Amino acid sequence: MSILSIDKVKLQARPTDKSDAIRMAGRLLVDAGHAAEGYIGKMLEREATLSTYMGNGLAIPHGTGDSKELIRSTGLSIVQIPAGVEFGDGEKAVLVIGIAAAGNDHLDILTNVAMICSEDENMEQIMNATTAEELVRIFESGMEA
Repeated sequence: MSILSIDKVKLQARPTDKSDAIRMAGRLLVDAGHAAEGYIGKMLEREATLSTYMGNGLAIPHGTGDSKELIRSTGLSIVQIPAGVEFGDGEKAVLVIGIAAAGNDHLDILTNVAMICSEDENMEQIMNATTAEELVRIFESGMEA
C-alpha cells in the first residue's frame, strides 16, 4: 500500500467547516485502511487543542500523540478545496492534507508536505489540478526530492 494514491484524493471538495474538511481527510485514510475509525476523532481532538493550519492555504490535520495504536500504516490524503474553508483567525485552507504516520514517519512527512506546499508554483499546480493522478504526481515528485 503506497503512502499516497488516487483513492485518497478528493477534488473540488466543499466542506461546510474545518471539522468537515478534517473528517473528509480522515475518512480517506480510514477507507484506505491506513487507520481505524477512531483516528478521525483523534484528528478533530488535535485540532481542538492546536490548529493544524500551516499558512499559505495549507492545513495538515493529524491525530493526537495517543492515537498511534489506531494507525495501521503510513498514509496521506489530499482534499482540494477551491473555495477554501475557514480554519480560524481569518485564515482559509484551500488544501487539507491528512496524515496517518506509523512509527517515526510523521516528522519527515510533515516536512516534505510543508516544503512542497511552500512553493507558490506547486500550490498553483495543486489548485489547478483536475485529476487525482495530477495531484499524486505533484506530491510524489516532491517527496522524492
